Amino acid sequence: MSSQKRIKLIIHGKVQGVGYRFSVKRKADSLGIMGYVKNLHDGSVFTTAQGNILALNNFIKWCYIGPKEALVSNIEKTYGEIKNFNEFRIVY
Repeated sequence: MSSQKRIKLIIHGKVQGVGYRFSVKRKADSLGIMGYVKNLHDGSVFTTAQGNILALNNFIKWCYIGPKEALVSNIEKTYGEIKNFNEFRIVY
């Protein structure tokens, strides 16, 4: 069984215009997580993150808090298949 997991998150609340994507990338990089983050048209933020289970759990906990200007109201979580990500990036 692989210790690598991939999760997809849709983060709702005041998460656009507050540096959320930049902060997500910085957190992912610090935890060795691969994937990407992007704004969605409805005002939420989507991220897919892949890494070891402990790092992902820390990442998810952080996503509920976000940067100081953010106000997260809800996070939708789904698990996905492992992909061949080689970095974590912001998608514009």
